[in-house]
Amino acid sequence: MPLTSEAVDIETLKQVHRSFVSGVTIVTTNVEGRPRGLAVNAFSSVSLDPPLVLVCVQKTSSTYPSLFASTHFGVNILAADQADIVARFASKSGDKFSGVAWRPATAETPIIEGTSASLVARIGERLQTNTHTVFMGRVVEAEYSSAPPMVYSGGRFYDGGRLIPAPEADR
Repeated sequence: MPLTSEAVDIETLKQVHRSFVSGVTIVTTNVEGRPRGLAVNAFSSVSLDPPLVLVCVQKTSSTYPSLFASTHFGVNILAADQADIVARFASKSGDKFSGVAWRPATAETPIIEGTSASLVARIGERLQTNTHTVFMGRVVEAEYSSAPPMVYSGGRFYDGGRLIPAPEADR
């Protein structure tokens, strides 16, 4: 479908987004001793120096008020074998941490065990749009493992460790 200056058809936009491959993350926080979290694919590295990341969270999420009130957030990059965890945190469950192995990190931020990587960021900016808030944070703690990451594309989850290299472009 060609590009136009008119409003974008929602089905076309969905197909565009399905063409993008993203990591699968669980964003976590802890307010008043209560761990909270949700599945988020809108995560990005912003800068290495200073170490900045961002996450975008819909304001209607049940985790949103806790995240907005918090000083820190965690980003847990799920491993390919953690489909049960993404399903739990994408749900409306009241206690998403029940039965999930995790530990407290900086500012008691929950870090899920067995992930491909994780980090904790101190929230510096909260950029609000009509429906979402972009939380910008400075990374204060980070770790990674050899576990292959889970990736998402076209409405499905994949094992990021089984990707094959693309042909190299002429240099």
